[in-house]
Amino acid sequence: MPKVAVIGTTAWGITLGVVLAQKGTMVSLWARTEEEAERLRSKGPNHQLLPGAVFPQSLTITSSLKKALSRASAVVLAVPAQSMRQNVRLVSDHLKESMLVISVAKGLEVGSNKRMSEVIAEEIAPSLKGNICILSGPNLAGEIIDGLPASAVVAAADSAVLKRAQDLLAAPNFSVYTNHDVIGVELGGALKNVIALGAGMVDGLGYGDNAKAAFITRGLTEMAALGVALGGSPLTLSGLAGLGDLIATCASPLSRNHYVGGELAKGRPLEEITASMAGIAEGVGTTAAVWDIARGLKLEMPITEKIYQVIYEGADARKVIAELLGAKGRHELAGRRWKLFSFFRRRRR
Repeated sequence: MPKVAVIGTTAWGITLGVVLAQKGTMVSLWARTEEEAERLRSKGPNHQLLPGAVFPQSLTITSSLKKALSRASAVVLAVPAQSMRQNVRLVSDHLKESMLVISVAKGLEVGSNKRMSEVIAEEIAPSLKGNICILSGPNLAGEIIDGLPASAVVAAADSAVLKRAQDLLAAPNFSVYTNHDVIGVELGGALKNVIALGAGMVDGLGYGDNAKAAFITRGLTEMAALGVALGGSPLTLSGLAGLGDLIATCASPLSRNHYVGGELAKGRPLEEITASMAGIAEGVGTTAAVWDIARGLKLEMPITEKIYQVIYEGADARKVIAELLGAKGRHELAGRRWKLFSFFRRRRR
């Protein structure tokens, strides 16, 4: 029976652990402290994050990294993007050459602006870099823990690694597709959180579904523009890791990023909003990284720029969203330094 170590007691980490344990996989969930581990053993998952969730018998909880990773065939890194590097450093000495290293974080590292696969690759042995996988998609933990059907995509450079990851992660109500476009899959999961902040603002201002549909669609085009600029495929951004995750995150009341955007539109300070939340809204930090990347590339990303202004410069969300929705239209694929026209011309040849 395979064993998987899940690093991180986030809602998504616990959910994946439960899903894998329910299908018969031995799962070891690592908690940062023994106090947290004992609380989870005695009380179960945080019912504010995951109401009604129960740990299966094949899921154990430990505060020992050695015990968690002993004899594991894969490690799932279910930690926030901004603490990924720190956590990989903690586990790196316990990794074996055959072990899959799976990131499920959806964000970019502030400061370096790097994707999670790049962060992980810098902190593990060179011989393990080929084992890095990325899991992403429309995966709201609250629905999956309730047994509702969902799909995801796993990305890796090596086909054999990709097949191992797919077989390991797929479950009866959790379909897993594959993709070799690691860049596109990672960017889809990260960038949709920025757009979801704006979609929450649109909803918070009561602008209606027409306005939100337009906002999401323009957001997807902006995501694709950056994805192509960084070496990904716009087709990946139209798949589960891009459009699929974007729809779920922009529409669901379970979305933390959508919630933050809605509260910002009501005039609440960001610090007050985030302090009241049980989880982390990855879009807040990722907005700063994406804004910095776009500026360096001289890439036109008006939505990201406006969201940045609201979060980091104190701009009025009502004014910013009104400006975006009232902007004069151009060709849908036209933007400063965008390569979307040339990409689609190449595809037609």
